[in-house]
Order: sequence, then C-alpha cells, then structure tokens
Amino acid sequence: MKISLQPTLLRWARERAGMSVDVLAKKMSVKPERITGWEASGELTFKQAQKLADITHTPFGYLYLPEPPRETLSIPDFRTLRNEEMRRPSPDLLEILNQAQQIQSWFRDELLARGETPLSFVGSLPVDISIKAAADRIREVINFEASRDARPWEDALKLQTEQIESTGVLVMRNSVVGANNCRKLSVDEFRGFALSDDYAPLIFINSSDSKGAQIFTLAHKLVHIWVGVSGISNFDKTYADHDDLERFCNQVAAELLVPAAELRDAWAEAASQEDWLQPLTQRFKVSTLVVLRRLNDQELISNSTFQQRYQAEQERFQVSANEQTGGGDFYRTQISRFSNQFLMALVESTLEGRTPYRDALRLLKLSKVETFKQLARELSVSV
Repeated sequence: MKISLQPTLLRWARERAGMSVDVLAKKMSVKPERITGWEASGELTFKQAQKLADITHTPFGYLYLPEPPRETLSIPDFRTLRNEEMRRPSPDLLEILNQAQQIQSWFRDELLARGETPLSFVGSLPVDISIKAAADRIREVINFEASRDARPWEDALKLQTEQIESTGVLVMRNSVVGANNCRKLSVDEFRGFALSDDYAPLIFINSSDSKGAQIFTLAHKLVHIWVGVSGISNFDKTYADHDDLERFCNQVAAELLVPAAELRDAWAEAASQEDWLQPLTQRFKVSTLVVLRRLNDQELISNSTFQQRYQAEQERFQVSANEQTGGGDFYRTQISRFSNQFLMALVESTLEGRTPYRDALRLLKLSKVETFKQLARELSVSV
C-alpha cells in the first residue's frame, strides 16, 4: 500500500540519524536512487516507511507530521560543539536521556514510598565561594583520594563510583543505547549528564570515553549535583570555559581530583623526568588531558607545551578508541551499566510484586522475564 508523506520528514529522519543516502540505502536494501526518490516525492509503501522509521530510530508517527518537529533536550545544555548541526540531539542521546529520567522517576517514587528523607547536600553548594572551599565541602562527604590506590583504571573508576553511590547518588555508565552494540554513543556529542533531584540525583557517564576521562566527568557531574543544577556536557580541551557554572564545576572537579598544592609537589619530582606525564596520571588517576590542563592552569607548563602535548594525546586517544572492541559476559555488563542501588531496589520491588515485570523490563530495556530473573540471580537475589 502506497502512502504519501512530507518529503522533508523523510530527509529529516535520515539526517537526524546521521546517515548518508548511501548508508540508509544499504540498510534498507535498496539503491540510493530509491532513497533520493522518496525524499523528493514523499511516496513509498507503508512497510517501507515502517522499516525506514525503525532503521533511523524515528517514532513512526513523526513521519506523518506536516513538518519536522523541533527536538530539544529536557535539561540545560552546557556542551561546546563545533557547529550548530551537532546541537540537534541524536536519537541515541534522546533515548539514553529518556531512559535515565524514567529510572530516576521510578527510584524517586520508591524512596518516597519508603519514607526516605531528601539528601541534604543536593543544591547545598553556592557558586560564589572559592574553588578550594567548594572542593573541601564535597571531600567532607566523599573521599576522592581512596581511588588512587587502585592499580587498574577500571578499579579506580569503580571505587569512585561506589563512594559516590554510597551517598545516595545514582551512577549509570554505558557506551551504547540499552544493550544495542550497534548504537554506540558518541563522545563528541556528550560525555555525561547530571539529573539533579533532592531524593534521587543521577549521573550518567558515556563509557565510550577513556577511563581517566570518565573519572573526571564523574567528578564534574557530582559538582553539578552539589550545586543543584542538571545539565549535559562535553568538554573542549578538558574544560568548557564558555559558561560560568561549567567553569566553576570544572575547576572544583579538577581540585577534587588533582589538588593544586599536591600537584605542585608532584611536579617538583616529575618535571626532571623525560616522560613526566605518565607518572602524574598514574598518581592522580585522571586522564593525561586533565593533567595537562591542570599543569597549564597552575602555570607549571607553558601554553605552547600544553597545546603540543594536548594535541598528541588527543590523537593517541582516538587511535585507542578505534581499537576498542565489545564483548564480555552479558549479565556482568548489564550490572555495570546501571546504578547498583537502583538495580537492587528494582529487583526486590519486582519480585515482591510491587512493580510489574513489564515496567521493570521497560526500565532495563529487556524483553524477557527470564533474562530479568537471571540478572537477579547474578545480583545474588533469590528468585
């Protein structure tokens, strides 16, 4: 059955998904000329429209609109982007943000039902105090130095995550949409976001990033929670200097992870070494990019040295990112993607009959009840 849609909607759906005509044609199993024909006339079959919507991750009803909808993020956008085209959120980002908000809403309702009280630190940090004073306030609750003793970077990130989760903040980490390894999240688009809430504050980290960079993003988003402002970020040269709040959050995060006084002492020892960067990154458990920026901020290296080394490290990271491969145990991967306190609460609520299985499966992007039950077993919960 032939249908007639607005040609601009078909082109919008393709461009929204970041696909060229050739890429979409290959996925649709048609010639590129067929795609350009659809985008010129708006005429295609109902099944073709359904398949196109599925492939481009477009809500099918959108294709019947008279003109493309203007999609915007539901939280403040603090990203520094190379062009306005990237300002339009991708389907992947919109879906990840929507899932995180649903998880936060469910967990908030769960806490209220339990009679829990609000978290006192959310929104407690004024932005007009000194950077060191702000970092000291957060250190009163979270020990950032503890993660430095961990040898593998993954262990350091895990330990820092556990420290933050122990305060009541939910932490999610994922590199793909749901469990779909074909929909990899872009670090260029975003590195993480924070959803501030008095009961269930949530931090999402794009784990496509390097472990050291994730550690910085986690600290940065934690400051957002302490200030009480939601937001999404991706950093240019580690910091986003275009916004006063982002500048504050970045500087506090840097002081939390790489205290200025300690860095100066460490630099006195490392400066004479030929490879002075690696010892500092290993000591503070942050990325080389963060260390370079911190050294430059403290005027311990020149602007020219910073620019040269930063560019080299960016290129090295890009090569490393391209070599990353997926795989691993499905259930362990799922557990690592979600907040542990949220998972335990959801499993217990579902098994006790307070949350329907369909809601639990929707929140976790799962399709089978048995998969959910096996996930519960992996969490050492009796089923």
